[in-house]
Amino acid sequence: MSRSEKPRTGPVLIELDDVQTVSPADAPPVPEVAAVDATGAAMQGAISFAGRKRSRLTRWFWSLLLSITGFVLSVAAYDFVTSLIARQPVLGYAALGLIAAFTLVLLIIALKEWVAFARLRRVDTLHHAAEAAVAHNDLAEARVVVEKLKQLYRGRDDLRWGLKRLDEREADAFDVDTLLALTERELLTPLDAAAVKEVEAAARQVAMVTAIVPIALADVVTALTANIRMIRRIAEIYGGRSGVLGGWRLTRAVMAHLVATGAVAVGDDMIGSLAGGGMLSKLSRRFGEGVVNGALTARVGVAALEVCRPLPFGPKKRPGVSGIVKRALTGLFGS
Repeated sequence: MSRSEKPRTGPVLIELDDVQTVSPADAPPVPEVAAVDATGAAMQGAISFAGRKRSRLTRWFWSLLLSITGFVLSVAAYDFVTSLIARQPVLGYAALGLIAAFTLVLLIIALKEWVAFARLRRVDTLHHAAEAAVAHNDLAEARVVVEKLKQLYRGRDDLRWGLKRLDEREADAFDVDTLLALTERELLTPLDAAAVKEVEAAARQVAMVTAIVPIALADVVTALTANIRMIRRIAEIYGGRSGVLGGWRLTRAVMAHLVATGAVAVGDDMIGSLAGGGMLSKLSRRFGEGVVNGALTARVGVAALEVCRPLPFGPKKRPGVSGIVKRALTGLFGS
C-alpha cells in the first residue's frame, strides 16, 4: 500500500460458510458430582490415638523414664543448692527457698489430681453398684446406691429441688426399677440435658472447623481437643471432677468404651437424618467431612454420658445420636 492510499475503515465481511455450528442440544452433559468420600478421618484419627491400648512394655518404659528423670533432676538440684550455699550463702538459701516453693506447688497439684481420681472412682463405683442392683433385683442395694448418690449431690444448688422431691417420694418405690427411675427423673434429667448441650456444642465446633479450615492436621487437633474438653465438662456435670491426668484417663476410658461397643464406624444411620439420601453427595468434600466428624463427635459424647453417668440409662432414656446430630448440625451448612 502506497503512502497516498488511505486505510479502509469500513466494516469487514467474514465468510462463515465453512464453519460448523454447534447447538446447545449437542453439548456434552455436565458430569454428575460424585459422592463425597467422607470417612471422618479427623475423628477416626483422634479416636485411634486416644483409645489405643498401651502395652505393658510401653508403661514400663514411661514409668522408668520419668523415675530416672526425676532422680537426675533431684540430684542436680541438690548439688546446685549445696555448692551455691558454700560459695554464696544468701543466693544458696534463696535458691533453696524457690525449690521448696516449687516442690510445694507440685505436691498441691498431685493432691488435686488424687482428689480428682477419687471423685471419678466414686462415680464409677456408683455406676457399677447400680448395675449390680438391677442385675440382682435387690431393692436394698438400690436404696444404698440412691443414698450415696444423694450424698454426692447434696451440696449442689441446681439439684436442691430434685433432692427434696426425691426425699418425699422415695418411700413410695417398692422395686428397683421404680426407685432408680424416680432417682433418674428427679436428679439426672437436668444433668442429662446439660450434658447433651455440651455434646451438641462440641459436634458443631468440630464440624465447622473441619469444613472451614483447610490446614493439614488442624481438624485432627481440633477434634481431639474438643472431645477432651467435652468429656471433662460432662464428667464435671455429673459430679466427677477431673484434673489433667484424670481427664486424659477418662478420655481413654470413653474412647475404649466407644471402640468396644463398635460405634466408631461411619454409617448411613448416623447421618441419614441430617444429610437425607443424596444430600451429602451434593456438598463439597470439606463439608461432607465436617458433617461426619461432627456426627462421630456426637457418638463420643453419648459414650461419655454412658461412662460418666452415676446411674446407667433406663429403658428409652439413652439420648439418640441422630437427634443430637440434627440439633447440632442442622442449619450449620445452610441445610
